[in-house]
Amino acid sequence: MESLYENIKGAQHQRFFRAAELLGLQDDIMKVLLVPERQVLVKCPVVTENGGIEVMEGSLVQHNTARGPGKGGLRIHPDVTLEETRSLAALMTWKCAAVEIPFGGAKGSLRVDPSLLGTSMLQKLVRRYTAEVANELGPDKIVLAPDVGSDSSVMAWMMDTYSQIVGHTSLGVVTGKPMEAGGSKVRNRAVARGAHFVFREACALAGLEVEESRVAIQGFGNVGKQMAEMLENDGAKIVAVADTGGAVYKESGLNVPALARHKQESGTVSDFPDGERISINDMIALDIEVLVPAAVGELLHKENAGKVRAKILLEAANAPTTPEADEILAQNGVFVLPDILCNAGGVTVSYFEWVQSLQSFFWDEETIENYLEKVLRKAFHQIYKESQDRNIRMRTAAYVLAIGRVEKALRTRGIFP
Repeated sequence: MESLYENIKGAQHQRFFRAAELLGLQDDIMKVLLVPERQVLVKCPVVTENGGIEVMEGSLVQHNTARGPGKGGLRIHPDVTLEETRSLAALMTWKCAAVEIPFGGAKGSLRVDPSLLGTSMLQKLVRRYTAEVANELGPDKIVLAPDVGSDSSVMAWMMDTYSQIVGHTSLGVVTGKPMEAGGSKVRNRAVARGAHFVFREACALAGLEVEESRVAIQGFGNVGKQMAEMLENDGAKIVAVADTGGAVYKESGLNVPALARHKQESGTVSDFPDGERISINDMIALDIEVLVPAAVGELLHKENAGKVRAKILLEAANAPTTPEADEILAQNGVFVLPDILCNAGGVTVSYFEWVQSLQSFFWDEETIENYLEKVLRKAFHQIYKESQDRNIRMRTAAYVLAIGRVEKALRTRGIFP
């Protein structure tokens, strides 16, 4: 255990240790909080269409369940590692605690490129993986959801496979399901809507009018596109958007519906005719009010963070800012709304779906959005107050609150035996 703890301490959790230092946590408690409770490695042999056998590797990590069942996504990606799976499981523990929903953290992974598999092959793989880890899953154990490489169809296959194994329909074993298989409304826009609610609260505190905001968004997938639509509907001006093909800029504001149509037709926003093509670094350096990372991690690092002129950084993506960049942004007075808060809308609505599945009573969209806004507004103001009381950054304040809540739950429950 010592070597695993030291590996985690050295490689993954600078922000955890900063918060733990402020909380005055003892080393033995930090070991309990950092080291995963359980991790399972599995092999998943699947018969191919030509009769051969492919063997894929998978893992499932249960990080901490002091506050409730482990919650996390199933990541299907050719480069995913056990170390990454552990790190993401830990992030889910802190994210759930930061917004005070009764889940711990978990994560599943399959090391394969899903784009190279047909639907039939992918379904076989997902069902085999589910069977291999079925003893660890359950509505009161580990509840998975879509992540990179997985979607609502994958969740339906997982739910069905698990239900066949336990002998009864278990809607609560996963979230992010299709509506026809026990899913919940708002789930497909939950991350963007949650970030949208946080942004509104931040604008009110910062004295910034949403209607006067110029916004640049990195990423124009599901979350980035929805953020652009929501902010444009609020009256904000979307002046730049980027995806893997590059970035497009228009000082007077891009037409988001037209941009979305172009992206669907051409596959990228970078050659949108009603805008100027620019680089990602140029977009980062724009004189704007709001920068929204909504795609890959580590967009901002020590080489480019000093170029950011936005007043607010709205982290809709996971880990878009390195610790070194955090230091630079703080020195330059950028108001950072951290990922642990901003993109918690997804897991919050997943929690709502889990509750609905357990009760077999499903809510309407208005109810879900009202609950989501209530949860994230409360979390924002708690984190902001902690940052002011301790004179620390919003990200550190979020970790302080989250880790403190998990530590209190652990001490209340005690150590068994």
